[in-house]
Amino acid sequence: MQKLPIGIQTFKKIREGGYIYVDKTKEALDLIQNYEYAFLFRPRRFGKSLFLDTLKNIFEGKKELFRGLYIYDKYSFEEYPVIKIDWAGDFKTLNSTKKVANFILENNQKRLEVDCKMDDEPFLCFQRLIYESYKKYNKKVVVLIDEYDKPILDNIEDTKRAMENRDFLKGLYIQLKANDEYIHFAFLTGISKFSKASIFSGLNNLEDISLTPSFGNICGYTNENIKEEFYEYSKDFDLQRVQEWYNGYYFLKDRIYNPFDILKLFKEKRFKNYWWESGNPYFLIQMLKKHHYYIPKLENLIVGEDLLNSFEIENLKLEVLLYQAGYLTIKEFKEFEEYEITEFVLGVPNKEVQISLNTLFYEYFTSKDIFPDEKIKILQALKEENLEIVKESLFSLFASIPYNNYVKNQIGKYEGYYASVLYAYLASLGLKLIAEDVTNEGRVDLSLFVDDVIYLIEFKVGRDDALHQLKEKRYYEKYLAKNKKIYLVGINFDPDTKNIEKFSWQRLDVSTTNEKGSV
Repeated sequence: MQKLPIGIQTFKKIREGGYIYVDKTKEALDLIQNYEYAFLFRPRRFGKSLFLDTLKNIFEGKKELFRGLYIYDKYSFEEYPVIKIDWAGDFKTLNSTKKVANFILENNQKRLEVDCKMDDEPFLCFQRLIYESYKKYNKKVVVLIDEYDKPILDNIEDTKRAMENRDFLKGLYIQLKANDEYIHFAFLTGISKFSKASIFSGLNNLEDISLTPSFGNICGYTNENIKEEFYEYSKDFDLQRVQEWYNGYYFLKDRIYNPFDILKLFKEKRFKNYWWESGNPYFLIQMLKKHHYYIPKLENLIVGEDLLNSFEIENLKLEVLLYQAGYLTIKEFKEFEEYEITEFVLGVPNKEVQISLNTLFYEYFTSKDIFPDEKIKILQALKEENLEIVKESLFSLFASIPYNNYVKNQIGKYEGYYASVLYAYLASLGLKLIAEDVTNEGRVDLSLFVDDVIYLIEFKVGRDDALHQLKEKRYYEKYLAKNKKIYLVGINFDPDTKNIEKFSWQRLDVSTTNEKGSV
């Protein structure tokens, strides 16, 4: 049985060490034959570094490593001098960032056996490294830059430091344009996409392939990969459950998996939030402190392509951070050619992110944890249609929020707070739900699906009858043909007591659409 390549980003080690390799050389061939300067952003741990190293081996002419892969008999494997910049180190000051840059450039000099006078500014060293490599090998140079944005993102909570590093990188990367006559191919990867004006100023020939459909699967695993390359590991799993937990990322080709999740799952044989735990989402808390976000809207967020490309240090938006970091993905994609408008619908990709992200939101809003016994209690009550227990659980939830939490954050003063807390709580249980569910009469605040039961929930702050609106607007008609049990649930919040003032429900008799039993 082939080994799982957990944490391995070196193509040669995978190919020679008996590890599973999901063939990405078709995309690699397409890239190097049709592009000169290209850029790709993907969330962390998505396989960007391995793909970059695969390109390095292609351009270094190591054909034997590719035997049996798509590219093997379709490419000449001509050798080129390759400059590879892989950002890793301390970027907390501009001086430390420059030291890391010099260290990386010095390593490239040694590997390429050229001398570039390391006592100068890094951008001058980079410029000379390109030219001297071209002159020595009498070949145009290939430049591969991994995590081009890491010196910025490592300081995303300190705007001044982030901008200093951004300006430094801008001066470094502009050398790609200044030395165009010596460059055969350049490829940059990162987690975020800054506008060309902010970091790639003047580099007009850099083509972004991040949302080019033919490169949609350039990183990540598909369902076919799980069933084929990983058959020996996946055959004993419920693949539907695997898909619900970890699939769902979409870059306009197939729905794909983050490789890290799949590799850890097959090794540990337990369903856990592996990818989430491997990162630090602290920046999300900082964004929540600055702005009042209506969390349910993150489930069905409609944006234009310009927003997805608007990662700017001076004006960070939570939606952009969540999308580019991988906490949201594209759920739907629509082109209105007549108006030359593109629309994207964003949402959480899978159960792992849904549970983890909403647990984070809930703990921020309430300053309290969700204990396993609480989860079991309310999940059991929803499955058994015991809304009296649900009512008690939710009342206890709001009653347990420390008063100082409202005072400290002032978040209890806006209406969306209560709906955000309840949404985050229910979503953190891993339940299927739809926020602002569209019907022909308007939008249901929340539709909750538990086995063969549908709960339609309306929130109100104040004394307006939430249940009455559900009945009056006949929101339930959308689900009558589903042949499931339907409950209408109205929840009124009191902004003074900061708790549920009224919790009422009715079950519908689907066969007659008359109310059956009310409380």
